[in-house]
Amino acid sequence: MAKKAVVFLADGFEEIEGLTTVDFLRRAGVDLTTVSIKNETDIMGSHNIPLKADTTIDKVDYSDVDMFILPGGGLGTENLEKSEVLKDILVKADHDEKFISAICAAPRVIGKLGFLNGRKATCFPGNEKFLEGAEYCPDEKAVTDGRFVTSRGMGASIEFAAANCAQLLGKAKAEEILAQIQY
Repeated sequence: MAKKAVVFLADGFEEIEGLTTVDFLRRAGVDLTTVSIKNETDIMGSHNIPLKADTTIDKVDYSDVDMFILPGGGLGTENLEKSEVLKDILVKADHDEKFISAICAAPRVIGKLGFLNGRKATCFPGNEKFLEGAEYCPDEKAVTDGRFVTSRGMGASIEFAAANCAQLLGKAKAEEILAQIQY
């Protein structure tokens, strides 16, 4: 059975961070769904690129999802933080010991929820103060610690996507996809 992942999209999300991950994981065979945190599927990226999510946050059965992914972007992260529904989903995912990952400013969402306490993590500079109790790793492009993957930002999108793939399908599969894309 294919592994399942969701990428939560909010208006203002960083397109490269979200879509690189979607592309990479779909190439790897992950059953990946893009989920709008709004009640509509139309999303506007941080660089005014309109996108249509696969579905909305209230229409997904999260019980069989293996990984929950948060792309960053300043406004996108602010919108993720405002969603109480998303926070509830993430708290349940953490309780159920699911994989959770976030890139750029988005690690602050899971940092504020206390998920990174005692773990190594990274994020876009300036957001480290929100990684409550985490050991900040500013020089790492992507950090995997237990069930969590965090990453610095757009320039590390491929490393972030590969780390997510390695979490779900193993390092060999991540390396296979990296070879396919000539990384």
